[in-house]
Amino acid sequence: MAANKLFAVFVMCIVVVAAMQLRQAEATDGDSKFKDCFTSCEKECMDDGHGNTFCEMKCDSDCGAKEIADKLNINLN
Repeated sequence: MAANKLFAVFVMCIVVVAAMQLRQAEATDGDSKFKDCFTSCEKECMDDGHGNTFCEMKCDSDCGAKEIADKLNINLN
């Protein structure tokens, strides 16, 4: 009986770890898209002569909206 409980706990631990790994992979992919968007947006903004604070706020807002739209399958074009 104790062996069955131990096996059940072991299997549940495996499932939890697998779910955490999957979630981490999804988060990394999303972070990469946001970072790429933010980097290019910030460079373009700074090249247009705007200040660092303005560009950071603008690009954070723009790329955040794009990230949410992507997750919800909404086309912003």
